[in-house]
Amino acid sequence: MRRRFLMCPPEHFAVEYAINPWMDPAAGADRALAIRQWEGLKSAYESLGHEVNLIEPIEGLPDMVFAANGALVAGGRVYGARFAFPQRAEEAPAYRRWFAERGYPVHEPEHVNEGEGDFLVLDEVILAGTGFRTRTEAHLEAQEFLGRPVVSLRLVDPRYYHLDTALFPLDGRNVAYYPEAFSEGSREVLRRLFPDAVLATAADAAVLGLNAVSDGTHVVINIEASDLQLELKRRGYEVVPVDLSELRKAGGGPKCCTLEIRGDN
Repeated sequence: MRRRFLMCPPEHFAVEYAINPWMDPAAGADRALAIRQWEGLKSAYESLGHEVNLIEPIEGLPDMVFAANGALVAGGRVYGARFAFPQRAEEAPAYRRWFAERGYPVHEPEHVNEGEGDFLVLDEVILAGTGFRTRTEAHLEAQEFLGRPVVSLRLVDPRYYHLDTALFPLDGRNVAYYPEAFSEGSREVLRRLFPDAVLATAADAAVLGLNAVSDGTHVVINIEASDLQLELKRRGYEVVPVDLSELRKAGGGPKCCTLEIRGDN
């Protein structure tokens, strides 16, 4: 199925502060390389037949490239973000405006949440992460606004501070994930919900291999996640490797750069 994505060019990308373990302001980042890598990701989506929409980047918001954090879109309705750190706070209204100007119903949230960073949509449920950024109150708020059941999962490893760094939907019914990123209770929930899930290794998680995007047939994934790619191929998926190593210096990968715009389905 053709997907519709919202992305933000990394014209102002930099590592100027540290709000997750991946970020080292002293090491910085190569913006020109980040732009080339991001353009490679955009081209990969377009080559698969997906539509890519763009939001204008804003100077002074170096992490705005991570569009997934800007909102959660399901059934043509937009649950907006409210960022945990002040450095990213102004991204939230920018993304809300983009959707409002195009006629989407937009909910300005009361509770801290970081959009699709911590909300991942499947056919019957929305999986929602908590532990580092998004509050559990936001899980309930999103459920009320979207009218879809939300399942809370607790993250316990600060390297995997968003749900989309530790899990991604393979399709509407199954997922891939790294068990050690989750609390024991959340691991049991995942085992019950997804007995046939793909389990990632520590090595693949450590290169943000789970920050991937699947359209149900193709999986766009960080090139370094070699074991996970082999397992996905064994399961019948077509793997599309991309190099986002420069953006990973801020804790992001393919999914972080990609907000899916879901219609009425």
